[in-house]
Amino acid sequence: MKAKWFPIILTALSLVLLLSACGGNNANNKTNNAGSEAASTPEATDASEAAKFPRTIKDANGEVTIKEQPKKIAVVHWGYIDSLLLFNVDSVGLALPFTEKQSVLHSDEYKPYVDKVKDIQIVGENTQVNMEKLLAYAPDLILAGNAINKDIAADLTKIAPTVMIDEQQTDVWSDWPSLVTKFGEILGQEDVAEQYVSKFKADLASAKEKLANLDGSVAFVQVRENEVWLQGTNYTKQYYEGMGLKAPASDTMTEGEKISLEGLSALDPDYLFLGYFNYSDKTIPAATAQWENSEVWKKLKAVTNNHVYGINGELALGYGPIGNSYGVKAVLEALQK
Repeated sequence: MKAKWFPIILTALSLVLLLSACGGNNANNKTNNAGSEAASTPEATDASEAAKFPRTIKDANGEVTIKEQPKKIAVVHWGYIDSLLLFNVDSVGLALPFTEKQSVLHSDEYKPYVDKVKDIQIVGENTQVNMEKLLAYAPDLILAGNAINKDIAADLTKIAPTVMIDEQQTDVWSDWPSLVTKFGEILGQEDVAEQYVSKFKADLASAKEKLANLDGSVAFVQVRENEVWLQGTNYTKQYYEGMGLKAPASDTMTEGEKISLEGLSALDPDYLFLGYFNYSDKTIPAATAQWENSEVWKKLKAVTNNHVYGINGELALGYGPIGNSYGVKAVLEALQK
């Protein structure tokens, strides 16, 4: 009986082993294929990025052709820093509005953007470009403004291909989304620009809805070392138009002006935001410090009702996307308390 069934059992066992081996080979093939596909993804991405260049960009002087994806980008317009850091770039050279020590690059709000850049070089401070440092940085591409950088425009083009942004058509002071969109076009990262602008607009709409029942006027002032500046509605549209805040009734509110304590008392806003420019460096004095012990200050409606809020003026009262995004969040949190 055992002898009769042995060949049949042996044949069946062989068949099982054969099928198992085939299944194992198929599984190995799938694993290897999956590994190959994963490994090829970065190459495909790189190829996609490379395919976006060369590209021709219209600027204030005509057209500029960018032959290859730039690896080192210098921004010599001090108002453009925020906008560039939104994008995926490995190396940047920056001209700053203040000194490097005072720079908002060290702030918590900038940290996520700064950390993703492998190399940051400072090529200017206090709005002045240091041409020697710029030359030493050796950028592949320079981004500049035709008004701010007009005196050095010819020198810039000798260092690297330079895109001179038309500052009347693309005005960072009142419309940074248009600049971010332009940068997306220049860098071949239109999707990054669109995503950030869309999110900012959605955040504004949400904030406006949440503050719809806020009663009273709101004023913003820049607090410098020796002077205080009232922020005009033309330059703070994100708060007045975007968030629906009400400005104090005054002819000075449109453009803003240097303001004294007596001038602030005449405005007498219900809510007051002090945009400190020593927010990151307290060794620098704040002009309002000498106001706070006076009877005029104590009688302000905002002071009496505990509606005075300190914020980072360099960010919230600046002109770029990172600063404005911080400002909208900070203002909303303060006014919801």
